[in-house]
Amino acid sequence: MTISNLKKLVLGVAGAAALTLGGVQNAAAGDWAPDAPVNMILHTKPGGGVDVYSRTLAKELEPIIGQSIVVVNAPGGGGATQMAKIRAAKPDGLTLGVNTVTHLTGMQTNLRGTFSPDDFDWIALSQVDPILFFVSKESELNSITDLVELAKANGGAVNIAGFGPVGSMQNIGMAMLEKSAGVTFNWVAHQSTPDIIAAVLGGHMDVGVANLGPALEFFEADRLKGLGVLGDNRLSTLPDMQTFGEQGYDVDTSWLQIRGVFGPKDMPEELQQQIADAIHKAMASESYQTYARASGVQDSDYGPKEYSAFIKQMSSVAEEQLKAAGIIE
Repeated sequence: MTISNLKKLVLGVAGAAALTLGGVQNAAAGDWAPDAPVNMILHTKPGGGVDVYSRTLAKELEPIIGQSIVVVNAPGGGGATQMAKIRAAKPDGLTLGVNTVTHLTGMQTNLRGTFSPDDFDWIALSQVDPILFFVSKESELNSITDLVELAKANGGAVNIAGFGPVGSMQNIGMAMLEKSAGVTFNWVAHQSTPDIIAAVLGGHMDVGVANLGPALEFFEADRLKGLGVLGDNRLSTLPDMQTFGEQGYDVDTSWLQIRGVFGPKDMPEELQQQIADAIHKAMASESYQTYARASGVQDSDYGPKEYSAFIKQMSSVAEEQLKAAGIIE
């Protein structure tokens, strides 16, 4: 599948979910009745977009399944610590993980040969979410063009903070901008969005890359300003921030962040579907929808079959982007 077609598929699902999520409330979501607390393991530190998503979802899931959900932060190794815990767990639905595109890029770069998508069951896709570039309010940079000109003037000595190592989702977004603008930047890996924001506000990093959710309060407090969003459209919450395209930079807008739920291999198909139904029922709640719309994310209603196929397709796109960025051969 081409990047263009994949993009249409993702956005089509996101749009359809607005019509279908409400109907999921009538599905057999209550059939997932775990007999013990459920561990939801994350690959990030507390406070980032994945953490906010997971805790919001967990709060709405708990009354549906009648059990507590323990959110476990297990950062390290670009997802390796988390994936090792999930791969080793029993396939009983009591251990789940939240994944992003970083998992797919990592399994083709620094984690190649250690983990592969076939090591896990892919249960449900919840969100697609564009990334944005931002600076502190006091920065002299006001646009992507300002950033590009600074990189040209300084020979690439511009520090950009983002999540994960070279080859992560956000790093590839930066590499795509480098290629479009004909410049280079200095990527500095961080383990969470709060770390990225703190580094930018503290003057240790020139620019940060993240999704909107965990950064929104700093925009609302007038401590951060956006340089540009990698997407087709501006964010409704930050309508004054232009897209890369509006600023003259041709960067593939299908390169979206995703958030989904996965588990250890060999989970019963019926159990996977019950978990997916419960997740999508929780997503239809007023509280979750308020969070999602404020965060600028789009919903997806993919269950196990659709999400497993999507993971294969997105892995192909990740490979294409990694090769285009010169990260893998």
